[in-house]
Amino acid sequence: MPVRPPWALAEDDFVARCTRCGDCLGACPTGIIEKGRGGFPLVSFAAGECTFCGKCVEVCKPAALVRAEGKAPWSIRARIGEACLALQGVVCRSCGDRCEPRAIRFRLAPRGVARPELDSGACTGCGACVAVCPADAIAMFEPAEAAV
Repeated sequence: MPVRPPWALAEDDFVARCTRCGDCLGACPTGIIEKGRGGFPLVSFAAGECTFCGKCVEVCKPAALVRAEGKAPWSIRARIGEACLALQGVVCRSCGDRCEPRAIRFRLAPRGVARPELDSGACTGCGACVAVCPADAIAMFEPAEAAV
């Protein structure tokens, strides 16, 4: 399933309300919102991260994006895959250096390279770690997809 902009309604409701006007694309200061299949907006972390500024919500006239007090912007989280350089014995901490909430930390390994550990409870799903990964080893996913 595509990653919709933050504070998007549930997929069926989002698709029903979104007019595909593109206002959210232009409002995003980091440029991560793109026109996806059928013209509906989706988030691509290849360009950068979500700062949760809410500008996309502010310009969404059909209210397909609704920011509610106390409601998380989305439930997506990062996942570090086996292509991770540190897991292959190469020193790399790019993702951890970019992770502002410090959800990615590196545990020292005896006689080896520090390995990344992801605290999914601390991860905001901002995606800052995705674009900086030189091995394209980080993906964003819905926690419900983890069991698949």
